Amino acid sequence: MLPDDPAYTIPPRISEMREAGGRVVFTNGCFDLLHPGHVAYLRAARSLGDALVVGLNSDASVRRLKGSFRPVVPEKDRAIMLAALESVDAVILFGEDTPVRLLRDLKPAVYVKGGDYHVEDLPEARVAAEIGAEVKILPFEVGYSTTALIEKIKNMPLVADEPRQREKRSGGIPGSA
Repeated sequence: MLPDDPAYTIPPRISEMREAGGRVVFTNGCFDLLHPGHVAYLRAARSLGDALVVGLNSDASVRRLKGSFRPVVPEKDRAIMLAALESVDAVILFGEDTPVRLLRDLKPAVYVKGGDYHVEDLPEARVAAEIGAEVKILPFEVGYSTTALIEKIKNMPLVADEPRQREKRSGGIPGSA
């Protein structure tokens, strides 16, 4: 564990559900700018069991994985947004680059990733096999991407530029756009 890694706790209700034979599903990710693709993915993951636990990469982990300008949304806000979703039963913040340790501690029945991953490329797949968890790759939701959303926002004209843009469109006549 790295010095900036937060300690995490598995919620007792999740451990109790698993021990009582409930089917716990686990997924993880950065979930930086929550979009409809995330929502559809999490609903589909939740449908595979009795509870969905989302492992959320910490801010430090996201910076290591995505670069110094990420995350856009701080970890506490990302956790609040995820926890508010009907399909999410628990959110656990972790500081490593992969959720291998959390996967071992949680021992879910199912480990889920989005369709942009391949089982053979997942370091978590070996651990899932060790603990007897099924690995599921859910179809990628076409048309949604946090990176594409960030690029779209970066390319939007600034609000302060709007009057000049209107003036250009009107041929330089103020108020005629």
